[in-house]
Amino acid sequence: MISDPSPDRADLAIDIQGLSKTYAGGFCALNDVSLSIGRGEIFALLGPNGAGKTTLIGAVCGLVRPTSGVLRVDGFDVACDFRQARARIGLVPQELHVESFEKVIVTVRHSRALFGKPPNPGLIEQILRDLSLWDKRDNRILTLSGGMKRRVMIAKALAHEPTILFLDEPTAGVDVELRRDMWALVQKLADRGVTVVLTTHYIEEAEELAGRIGVISKGRLILVEEKARLMRQLGKKALVLTLTAPIASLPAPLLARGVKLSDAGRTLTLGFDAREGELGLNALMSGLMAELQNEGLELSDLKTEESSLEDIFVDLVSERAA
Repeated sequence: MISDPSPDRADLAIDIQGLSKTYAGGFCALNDVSLSIGRGEIFALLGPNGAGKTTLIGAVCGLVRPTSGVLRVDGFDVACDFRQARARIGLVPQELHVESFEKVIVTVRHSRALFGKPPNPGLIEQILRDLSLWDKRDNRILTLSGGMKRRVMIAKALAHEPTILFLDEPTAGVDVELRRDMWALVQKLADRGVTVVLTTHYIEEAEELAGRIGVISKGRLILVEEKARLMRQLGKKALVLTLTAPIASLPAPLLARGVKLSDAGRTLTLGFDAREGELGLNALMSGLMAELQNEGLELSDLKTEESSLEDIFVDLVSERAA
């Protein structure tokens, strides 16, 4: 597993050591997972369906009983000090679970009361305003759109002032504008010191929000890394050259270099390792330009492209599945 240094143990919001979960039928959902997440951090957990993301969240929230391992939330052992640990967690599950006939403001107040918190009308109003729900506070939930119902679930999770917020696919099924609003809210929460852990299928969501990325596959945490460092270490770049006139096939010297031809013979693409730095890129370009000149090929454009987090994620999971 590729891993960056964990946060200082004295400043951990979540501390997971050797966590495993095997169900009665023998299916291993989690296999020796260890992970530390610092206070105020936005951490994205990526993985394909069935990788173990939801099981991991369920275990930290006390909804899934692990087969082995230790879980601590703000220093409280989830198994021994469940009430203290759970009181610090807000959970927004992937499935929509709301009381359809209740009014928005009633269900959010009720969520706060469930944790033994005294009424705080000002806080509830602020949460609803942050989520653009204040104007719908007296609406029955069944009248809301799917995106608004998801906002209600986030409001419910925040009502008891948790220090840790789990968002399991928070923007699934919502439109782009709503997604951007939720991203802004997540960033605001982190700025206030709330730890946010999100699972997502939207790679751009992790790329936009998270400081660190974890990748889980088949119950194993295969990578934990700072986003920027991950992009540098595993990201690939490519030279993209546009020809002034199309060619039918690649000359042998370019083919030997690994150049690919596309766009009806107008575009040449050559991948290179970003870690080789500027000197490596200059040497590559110098050799490539000489060969193009030898072949009598002229360029109308040249640019570099960088792999996205999605490219990296797909490569990592494919590599581990091989």
